[in-house]
Formats: sequence, structure tokens, C-alpha cells
Amino acid sequence: MNFQLVTLTGTKLNDDVYEVVLPTAAGEIAVFPGHEPLVSIAVPGAIAVRHAKGDPDSKLDYYAISGGVIEVDTKSLRVLVDEADSGDDIVESESKAALERAIKLRDSAKDQVELEKASQLVDRHAVRLKVADLRRRHRR
Repeated sequence: MNFQLVTLTGTKLNDDVYEVVLPTAAGEIAVFPGHEPLVSIAVPGAIAVRHAKGDPDSKLDYYAISGGVIEVDTKSLRVLVDEADSGDDIVESESKAALERAIKLRDSAKDQVELEKASQLVDRHAVRLKVADLRRRHRR
């Protein structure tokens, strides 16, 4: 099935894949070729991509997403998000430091607007750290 991961800055991935695991408001879902048509909301989390049926978990590609929209038909899957970061591009130590800074911002927020922005940063960096950890554990 064709999988497109599209961000505000362009297409991150446009490839034929066997399986994609996606974070939704109702929990994680796995999409395979021939999946029933579906439109859903993606929540901040990790996308896992298996390119071929026999690929082991060590060959999965991971992407940290900020949430967005999922559109599935029997031959393709399209995920539209504000941003998506490949696990290969995430530096774990930088994400950990950014998460710590975001938590401090959230804890010192003076109003609802600051709290909301800081909470979004916490979510973003927590997901990036999770993807970096998944990539590290599965590549061993």
C-alpha cells in the first residue's frame, strides 16, 4: 500500500509499505494493505512503519508526529500533520534537554496561554524522546 506522511513543509515519506502503526484518540491502530476506508484523528505519538512483510522490528522506521488527520482507503494511507521527525534525525540527549526545559516552562506558566503552549512543547519533546528510545532499542 502507498503511505504518504505529509507535513506543512512537504512530504516526509511517500513509499510502498506493508504496515503502519498510528496513534489515534482511540488508541494505536495498525493499517495493512486492503484496510477498510477510514478517516481518523492522529494524536501526538509515534508512527512505526514496516516496509516489507518479513521485515523484523529492527528494520522499523519511526516518526514522531504532533497529531493530525489520517485518511485510509484500500490502496493507500495518507497522514497529514503539522510536523513529523524521523527517528534517525532525533538526537536523544537534545530531546531530553528540551523536554526538561519545556517542563520548567509549564511549571512556571503565569496564565492559561503560557500553560497551553508549554504543555504542547512537553508533548512534542516527550514524543520525540519516545521515538529516539524506540529506535535505539530496536536497532540493537
